[in-house]
Amino acid sequence: MSADTAGTVSSITQTHCPYCALQCGMGLRRGAHGLDVVPREAFPVNRGALCGKGQNAPAVLASGARLTGPLVRDTREGPLRPATWPEALDRVAAGLAAARGRHGPDAVGVFGGGGLTNEKAYALGKFARVVLRTSQIDYNGRFCMSSAAAAGNKAFGLDRGLPFPLADIPRTGCVILVGSNPAETMPPAVRYLTELRANGGTLIVIDPRRTRTAELADLHLAPRPGTDLALALGMLHLVVAQGHTDEAFIAERTSGWPATRAAAMAHWPELVERITGVPVPALREAVRMFCAPQAAMVLTARGPEQQAKGTDTVGAWINLCLATGRAGRPYSGYGCLTGQGNGQGGREHGQKADQLPGYRSLTDPAARAHVAAVWGVDPADLPGPGRSAYELLDALGRDAPDGIRALLLMGSNPVVSAPRAAHVEQRIRALDFLAVCDVVASETALLADVVLPVTQWAEETGTLTSLEGRVLLRRKAVDPPPGCRSDLAVLGGLAARLGHPTGFSEDPAEVFDELRRASAGGVADYAGITYGRIAAEDGVFWPCPTPEHPGTPRLFLDRFATPDGRARFTPVEHRPSAEEPCAEYPLLLTTGRVLAQYQSGAQTRRVAELNAAAPGPFVQLHPRLAARLGVAEGEPLAVVSRRGRAVAPARISTDIRQDTVFMPFHWPGEGRANTVTNPALDPTSRMPEFKVCAVRVTRAEGGAEG
Repeated sequence: MSADTAGTVSSITQTHCPYCALQCGMGLRRGAHGLDVVPREAFPVNRGALCGKGQNAPAVLASGARLTGPLVRDTREGPLRPATWPEALDRVAAGLAAARGRHGPDAVGVFGGGGLTNEKAYALGKFARVVLRTSQIDYNGRFCMSSAAAAGNKAFGLDRGLPFPLADIPRTGCVILVGSNPAETMPPAVRYLTELRANGGTLIVIDPRRTRTAELADLHLAPRPGTDLALALGMLHLVVAQGHTDEAFIAERTSGWPATRAAAMAHWPELVERITGVPVPALREAVRMFCAPQAAMVLTARGPEQQAKGTDTVGAWINLCLATGRAGRPYSGYGCLTGQGNGQGGREHGQKADQLPGYRSLTDPAARAHVAAVWGVDPADLPGPGRSAYELLDALGRDAPDGIRALLLMGSNPVVSAPRAAHVEQRIRALDFLAVCDVVASETALLADVVLPVTQWAEETGTLTSLEGRVLLRRKAVDPPPGCRSDLAVLGGLAARLGHPTGFSEDPAEVFDELRRASAGGVADYAGITYGRIAAEDGVFWPCPTPEHPGTPRLFLDRFATPDGRARFTPVEHRPSAEEPCAEYPLLLTTGRVLAQYQSGAQTRRVAELNAAAPGPFVQLHPRLAARLGVAEGEPLAVVSRRGRAVAPARISTDIRQDTVFMPFHWPGEGRANTVTNPALDPTSRMPEFKVCAVRVTRAEGGAEG
């Protein structure tokens, strides 16, 4: 039975999961107690499989789990109280206008989210630049894959998470998975790795922890956190020394190889072993496995990317692919496993500090002219690039230099998710005015002057772009509570109150059509993509410049997206992390996710089934470290850095290095891992160094330290 254009088959709405960037297909059917999830087996990415988060996604739609009406605060110290929509929107417009009138347009900030649909991300960027005229806009996707994006743009001239479909993974010969744990972060993707091995391919997992994904690997390398760059350079050294370079590919399709080769040769195996802790024989085995097949891939995730040298680290893995001819060929290449649901599309269409729709540069005069024409404004009136995400948050408050005095925040929870989170919370509290649009009363929303309850995934229609670059349509299945409005309606209402009564439709189809025009001719060209095509084709891969264009599932097979069509090597050298262990802070902390929770946990912590599986934070540490501390399983541990202290129960395991402890980052309060993390920024991507910082660990009630 075929679906109609509304995506309904026998009263089942064909849609997508609201969580990670796999954007798994699912069906929704009205049941006796709300919406039931049913398999969507025909969707090619997950073939009906869902993780526990997807299976339980409708739980957040329930009125007990979510906001159902606007809230306002009459005084800074007073409680939030219910309000009407006109009162709430009037207050937001007045708060933004007051800050701009007193202190200029850049005293108003906008902070978005990687879970917003393409339509919302586009409208939010347009609202910031056309209505508020502020340069101060960025989003939490900066914390996701900005280092991979920067490295990909530098090497290939284009950033798309995967330049090939996930279905290509089982057809390659070897996959190196760096700093990724899909068995817990995106479980339906694991089948691609098991199919790879069933087809005779090999899997190498690089992670300081022996995760569920590492248990699937043919080879697990456990480097010291913060040393992935040295590991990649050591492998490239061996590739050169052992004659595994593809000289014809290098000569025909790349530039910059001599300097890159020279940099790699300075990282000989024994030096790399001293830096990383990975034995030379294991390093040699990894090179043997990677260079044996006719095709191979390197896939990175947050592990190597969330470092103050993340761009260089990803660049080093790209160099390894280029030197061996594992790029721009079938079933080969470098890819990034994007995390957030619309982490890819979210940065393509204008909510990132330096970009305009279509992945255009905000500093390119031609790009400014094109987008300004679509928006009906003078290009000279568009502000320039603003601060990156952490820098924007750090600049909040009346006491900050050139401070942002008022903030509109949509789809993010930085009180839990930002590095140095206690400091970010202080900055948020120092604002003159904060408005938050969210579906739940997140920790950040509870600090707001106005909270606007917005619709969720199953209550609205809109597009998202998966980690494959596949543009998908998430369809409305149920009406929202009467007190909730869409983010598009919120922006339209605010724009009208701030002197722009037109140009901000609340119809997502109209917004998408405008987005298509704005993206036309850009790197991320959506001009040929329509809701109808998406529905008929299970999504359309960008770039797709015309309605007749088939879309582009595989990039770079003929040429790279650089002016001369060649991929660019970039010479890089290993350098220490921003914060290395010392006598006072002798251990390393790394952070990550667990299977049953998602991001800041604002939504998943409201689902009973997920909380039963993962009820709270913990500190994973090696038995020898636990013995030195005199701590038993489940006892409270304090993890202390230069920025603060987090407390959580001990989880003792041989699956982690002796010099490293691990905390998941989904919880607020005393177990908030990001109280401790380091906001040191990558100089290119402005990615904070979430994945490594120096700490000491002590029993929470006092006693031995390590």
